[in-house]
Amino acid sequence: MRIAVIAGDGIGKDVTAEVVKVLRAAQAASGLPLDLIELPYGADHYLATGETIPPEGYARLRDEFDAIFVGALGDPRVPDNRHARDILLGIRFELDLYVNYRPVRLLDERLCPLKDRTPRDVNLVVFRENTEGVYVNVGGRFKAGTEDEIAIQEEINTFKGVHRIIRHAFEHAKAHGLARVCMADKSNAMAQGHALWQRVFKEVQAGYPDIEATHLYIDALALQLVRDPGQFQVIVTNNLFGDIITDLGAALQGGLGMAAAANLHPGRTSMFEPVHGSAPPLAGKNVANPIGAVLSSALLLETVGRTDEAALVERAVQRAVEANTLTPDVGGTHGTREVGDFLVRQIRGA
Repeated sequence: MRIAVIAGDGIGKDVTAEVVKVLRAAQAASGLPLDLIELPYGADHYLATGETIPPEGYARLRDEFDAIFVGALGDPRVPDNRHARDILLGIRFELDLYVNYRPVRLLDERLCPLKDRTPRDVNLVVFRENTEGVYVNVGGRFKAGTEDEIAIQEEINTFKGVHRIIRHAFEHAKAHGLARVCMADKSNAMAQGHALWQRVFKEVQAGYPDIEATHLYIDALALQLVRDPGQFQVIVTNNLFGDIITDLGAALQGGLGMAAAANLHPGRTSMFEPVHGSAPPLAGKNVANPIGAVLSSALLLETVGRTDEAALVERAVQRAVEANTLTPDVGGTHGTREVGDFLVRQIRGA
């Protein structure tokens, strides 16, 4: 198995170094082949070469690798973050990774900002449509920089895009024995595009009579996630709304440093990444939380069929949480590298 590794920028490099250590430990435990191929793409590469990703880069990632791991992207030396957009959004669009999968799972009640909430209360998944919406960059600016400036950003929704993400959410629920799927939109204010979501959701849910299908406007969903996250099992929504509410979900599980994500096209090469950004001021200071990145690598292993290794990684993370071998952002006293070393020891001793 070949994994492309793009550490990226800032703390992306710090957490990816720990992911590599953990993956190598899991591979050694299983004895199965695993090649980690580190690619240089990021701000340093762009500033040195003027290249964000080479012309054949997307095809190479799709055809030569079984999965892609990305640390984090973003650097103030590139004010428009062109390199980050070309790499991250480019991979999503060019490889048609239409499923953004973000589990929201609390590992210990002390990490939750809500009072009296346990891991049983915060255990859900969010499926975000990943290739359409407002992120396709359809629109433009007219008379930029003047008092008459006009900026237009269009939202794109297609039947194909909406149908396949909603069906994926129901299929996930069915495969994992889950009983509830909630779709969120803003069809009361965005009547045209989101009427499509309404129609498709009703059509798809008819094929899953054993699953309770509900609908909430996105603002109501945000309120309900704070009030009672335990009522949700599977949430499906569009690109923008999913981007926002998964940060809320990350807060429920302890913060962005604890959150994992996958960008999937089932059956094809997919991309995995932590939810957090590159945080350049913290880079190289041994303070970044590697847990979200490591859990993203567990999602990678699970997706490519290495379920035993994924379980090893997840158990190691659970033990780190129980032992409070964590970074200061979640109440620990350890550095990035020390957390990674602890995880490796747990995997080797399993």
